[in-house]
Amino acid sequence: MNFEEILSLPIDQASFCVLDVETTGLSPQYNNIIELGIVRVKNYKIVEKYHSLINPGRDIPNFITGFTGISNDDVYNAPFFDDIADEVTEFIGDDVIAGHNLSFDKSFLKREFNYCGRSEPANPNLCTLKVARRIFPLLKSKSLGSVASFLKIKSSSSHRALGDAETTAKILIKIAKHVKKNFGFETLSELVNFQYTTASRINGANLKSKILCEFDSLPDAPGVYHFINSKGHTIYIGKAKSLKERVRSYFSQTAPRKAKKIIKSASKLKIELTNSELTALLKEAESIKTKNPRLNTQLKKYGNKYFLRVNTAHKFPDLEISNHFDFDGNDYFGLFGTKKKALSMFEMINKTFAIRECSNKDFAKNKRCFLADIDRCLAPCVSKEKEIYTNELEKVYEFMYGKNQFALNRMINKMKEYSAKQKFENAQEVKEIIDLILSQTHKTSLLAEPVNRANVLFEINETFTRDYVLLLSGKIYVKKQSMKERDFFEDAIDDYFTQTIHTDMLPNEEDLEKMKITLNWLIKNRNKVRCFYLKEFNNKEELYRKLTSSSTRYSLPEVTVFNLKILAGQQ
Repeated sequence: MNFEEILSLPIDQASFCVLDVETTGLSPQYNNIIELGIVRVKNYKIVEKYHSLINPGRDIPNFITGFTGISNDDVYNAPFFDDIADEVTEFIGDDVIAGHNLSFDKSFLKREFNYCGRSEPANPNLCTLKVARRIFPLLKSKSLGSVASFLKIKSSSSHRALGDAETTAKILIKIAKHVKKNFGFETLSELVNFQYTTASRINGANLKSKILCEFDSLPDAPGVYHFINSKGHTIYIGKAKSLKERVRSYFSQTAPRKAKKIIKSASKLKIELTNSELTALLKEAESIKTKNPRLNTQLKKYGNKYFLRVNTAHKFPDLEISNHFDFDGNDYFGLFGTKKKALSMFEMINKTFAIRECSNKDFAKNKRCFLADIDRCLAPCVSKEKEIYTNELEKVYEFMYGKNQFALNRMINKMKEYSAKQKFENAQEVKEIIDLILSQTHKTSLLAEPVNRANVLFEINETFTRDYVLLLSGKIYVKKQSMKERDFFEDAIDDYFTQTIHTDMLPNEEDLEKMKITLNWLIKNRNKVRCFYLKEFNNKEELYRKLTSSSTRYSLPEVTVFNLKILAGQQ
């Protein structure tokens, strides 16, 4: 079939070849493909697969091996791309070539085809990343993992070509069904062309120039927005990094069904500016619990919270998951929003470090266990070597502080050792741990000490002026910018330096919720944050001298109300 005939096919009759490559690096100019996976999709089903390791003709860098698990030994007897070029072309045939961030995969395929004197297939292309950006505008990340999670697709063998190709194929199937149902797309041509539709054309399709002017009056700044109905009741509260872009998305043709329901029910929009996205998050969570808007489903209740507790009261401390926080002499790390996240970190630590996992009762028996026999435990129950165990525990603390390199090096060496002994199942298990460690590179704690010992002032430099957030004795205090509100922030700092002790020392559910929101945001935005540990200062004046005094303020109102009828073009 020619190009026009292919594009005229109904979506459910079109055939797609969804592909993914693993490479020796990011630039096709200097790197090569080491693995290729292709999945054929037809009639909304996966019908065929193709997979091959490829000899790149050069050494695979160690960090690529750590990332993918593909080593020089794996590709030593694999074919060169030149050897499989014809069968790849034959497998793809006239199918639409699809992929997630397809330009990356295609740039390598073009290089490989050209290098062996051939032209890459000139088939229609479809990038699921581009389509996802247009149909899921409110999804914060459009990465393969994020889109798969959003669509409730279980992904396996991440960072391997065939596994990622299968995940992308499942995303493609759901996206194709979505555009057919919600946009009325029938032909392949409509779907392919949609990926090139600019965001401004989508967002502004039904907006007149007057409405666009109203949107332009919204500030491009973080804050909280309240949708209010004609009776003056708040029906929905949300936060935004950019109020202008977030509100605009509610009027988009591709807005989710819930957003359209909110707009239909609301008559006014109230916005409250904040200095950073973090303070917007904190204000949103507090406002939802206070006003209980009927269209908000999340943040109405205090969610579960979990910590990893190091039981320091024991001579040889162990680690356990706790849903309780206390100043009981033990060390607490976290916090984790779900037990699954806490369990993932718990298992990662136990499989990486040789600390004991036994109960105190079993420890008292003074007998080696199976974990000691496979070098998963130092067996302090038998050796009683306090210094060696303490050194290992210090490595655990460093890992919890975000220093992952030691753990990564240890596990890579263990994987190499298993591979050399041809214990491939063990090597694969270690490789999965390495993947987990790599995935935690920028997600581990920003704090350089356990939460129960952390008394820290965070300076956040994001927009109009700096935000100051204090973590003190498990409680969060935000520096108020309005003179109308009492500033507990200053009181808390004064109490710390005057060593004032309060009877209500333990943080409550609200405090722990604020801690979870704050720490999660700070970890993801660590480049915008400076940390000042109060123990390093003798008094408040010394602390304040260290802080940056200059800040830029804009004369923007804290609270503004807009008429939604005007924004929606109904007047």
